[in-house]
Amino acid sequence: MSEHLLLAPLLESYFRRRLTKQRNATPATVASYRDALRMLILFAAARLRRKPATLALEDLDRDLVLAFLDELEEKRNNSVATRNARLAAIRSFFQHVAGADPASFGVAQRVLTIPIKRAHIEVTHHLSKAEVDALIAAPDQRTSRGRRDRTFLLFLARTGARVSEAIGINANDLRVERPHPQVLLHGKGRRDRVIPIPKDLVRALTTLLGERGIALHETRPVFVGAHNEHLTRFGATHIVRRAVAKAAAIRPDLADKPISPHIFRHSLAMRLLQSGVDLLTIQAWLGHAQVATTHRYAAADVEMMRKGLEKAGIDGNYGVRFQPNDAVLQLLDSI
Repeated sequence: MSEHLLLAPLLESYFRRRLTKQRNATPATVASYRDALRMLILFAAARLRRKPATLALEDLDRDLVLAFLDELEEKRNNSVATRNARLAAIRSFFQHVAGADPASFGVAQRVLTIPIKRAHIEVTHHLSKAEVDALIAAPDQRTSRGRRDRTFLLFLARTGARVSEAIGINANDLRVERPHPQVLLHGKGRRDRVIPIPKDLVRALTTLLGERGIALHETRPVFVGAHNEHLTRFGATHIVRRAVAKAAAIRPDLADKPISPHIFRHSLAMRLLQSGVDLLTIQAWLGHAQVATTHRYAAADVEMMRKGLEKAGIDGNYGVRFQPNDAVLQLLDSI
């Protein structure tokens, strides 16, 4: 086997030089790409009945990568979005291969021709204000854990922060002493942004930090887990699930909805849109890299109008069951 086809040196140079030094990738990106390539290597080793350390670059050919992507969807039940994210990591590695080892260009070229799979984009799920309020009120305020949980849920609902942004904030990211309190969120791709925070969240954050004896200038985490370190993504999900389980006793419809920490972000975006806030402002607020991502909220709002019209007596194909008035006809023309 020729030396240029050895896999280990290419993987090492990819992570040590390409991602870390040349692209200055964030730790989250490095971790995501590492996991994708680790899964691919383990899949190849099992499929070829070889030890991972003995694999060569030529073993990771186009057919094997396609088989790996199929397994993600068929056996692991990954979504198309997850499948595409894994493929993005693999393609990034083979782009490095094509530049670092010209003799392996053919192998890399065949893998790079694998297309991104198109996915059906569903209407964005969100919660009503009453449902969000029910979840925020669910934690037991008589316990320190309950007060932390309520503040965390309130933070998600009022800021629209991503889970990674919410669990990553420190006390010195808060500016609650200003006339217009703010929080600095550290977003994806090292894109930071400043978000206004309302009075109820300011009170909850101030109380939470006061209980733990944390000053606003300290670089200590606001939301912590059992070991007094930054709350994990798993911990954040558990907080939401615990709130759903309790709130469902009052609002049983919550038990049937796909509720995750991210739904608070969608819910805030919908409330901003329905209040007349323009898409560019919502884009800046949520930290979307492209306004096209924000447009899905407008699509979801149109879908809500359609459902309302259906209840009023117009079917999904706009077949009239009653004689609509001029206002309804104008609304149909605007959709």
